[in-house]
Amino acid sequence: MAGGGTTLEYTPTWVVAVVCTVIVAISLAVERILHYAGKWLKKKNQKPLFQALQKIKEELMLLGFISLLLAVFQDRIAKICMPKHFADHWLPCKKVDDYGAKAKTTAHFQTFFSSVINGPTRRLLADSSDATSYCEKKGKVPLLSITALHHLHIFIFVLAVVHVTFCVLTIILGGIKIRMWKKWEDVFQSKDSTPEEDMKKEFVNVQQHEFIKGRFLGLGGFASFMGWIHSFIKQLFASVTKSDYSTLRLGFIMTHCRGNPKFNFHKYMIRALEADFRKVVGISWYLWVFVIVFLLVNAYGWNAYFWISFVPLILLLAVGTKLEHVITQLAHEVASKHAAIEGELVVKPSDEHFWFKKPQLILLLIHIILFQNSFEIAVFFWILLQYGFHSCIMGKVGFVIPRLVIGVFVQFLCSFSTLPLYAIVTQMGSSFNKAIFEKDVQEGLAGWAQKAKMKGGFRKAANGSNQVGPRGNSTPQADIQLANAADQRMEEGEAGEISADNGQKSSVFKQ
Repeated sequence: MAGGGTTLEYTPTWVVAVVCTVIVAISLAVERILHYAGKWLKKKNQKPLFQALQKIKEELMLLGFISLLLAVFQDRIAKICMPKHFADHWLPCKKVDDYGAKAKTTAHFQTFFSSVINGPTRRLLADSSDATSYCEKKGKVPLLSITALHHLHIFIFVLAVVHVTFCVLTIILGGIKIRMWKKWEDVFQSKDSTPEEDMKKEFVNVQQHEFIKGRFLGLGGFASFMGWIHSFIKQLFASVTKSDYSTLRLGFIMTHCRGNPKFNFHKYMIRALEADFRKVVGISWYLWVFVIVFLLVNAYGWNAYFWISFVPLILLLAVGTKLEHVITQLAHEVASKHAAIEGELVVKPSDEHFWFKKPQLILLLIHIILFQNSFEIAVFFWILLQYGFHSCIMGKVGFVIPRLVIGVFVQFLCSFSTLPLYAIVTQMGSSFNKAIFEKDVQEGLAGWAQKAKMKGGFRKAANGSNQVGPRGNSTPQADIQLANAADQRMEEGEAGEISADNGQKSSVFKQ
């Protein structure tokens, strides 16, 4: 037996039944809430958000598996012994007592969750005295006590909940800011003229254009340096203006949707952002590596969590500055080549303006930023509830308050500035997101590609892999290659343009 206390052999059956009823009822309630939330999202045709909800379910399943592992192996882990001097280094709190006496590193703090559920005198998961005495007989100490395992269990749960909550909060607040741009889109949709007609209007001095005046600072090295400074400052205030939106919108339409002058750029951005959200809400393997590293460096006197709090802040400012600078580069590209233009100013989207020519890298960085910021806030709440504000593991107030301020600032800036910037600027790459197609068009193209693969597979099975079809007929290999190309084009958005025919969008893929 792992520790003291009454076993199920001598526990009243009604107690077992009541506890199981409460646990099952809570679990079923959460499951039903998620189920009906999924049905509501599917009813509203919010497939990307539904996929994000599925991702949240996967994270909850992972947490359940971690809980199972901790529960099953807690006794064995607690009975893994190590030499005493190994436990004297890299401690979160300064050691006061020797192991010969009763250590106070964790016992002098009452667990918040345990005090609420079981009362102030109830043990956490099990009494760790047996494991401690087992190792003491060998002149060693436990690798990890059962109490510490329980605290670690709660920390992982709090981290996951805070991360999902912050991601949802970010997408909601960012969506509010993006929807403020809808009034600009409505103005363009209500115009009678098309972009082609606007291009044929009178000549305009490039330097007098509002977009150029707000972004172009001149030529030369000093002007380039000031462009970065200007981008850094602009992300903190008016990150996207009406002239920015109109110019980037026109550049996207003239590059990818010339045949559909009334293309709703705003709806496309919303769909693309919702599709990207499901990639952000999860906790990937490399993020768990970050957690392990952060837990490792939380040694006494290092104030590691204080310094780590600057990592998401620096990354966020770098990402925001880069996104703003992409707009500045687009303006510089036009202003350096033209003194005057006929009609509207048109920028040329290109992957060349992004880090390593990969606009998708921005989404990865935002994912890391949100997780690291969630980690900081989760650690604070976990320590506050588990040990108390004045615990030694919490650190000095002079380090705790700045961490909270930085966390709130990062969350606010990411929601209202960086995420909206990401939504519009990453559309200035060489390709577009598959969200450019309406849901029925996406499903139609995906169905056609799947049927082409199946048709090619059946032909190959019937005729043999080495048979060559007659001239003028497609071969199985050609069908499969064409279907694969269509899938890849839809994923990457590599198309020449999108045209409108009786209100339905069709694609003309690059050859």
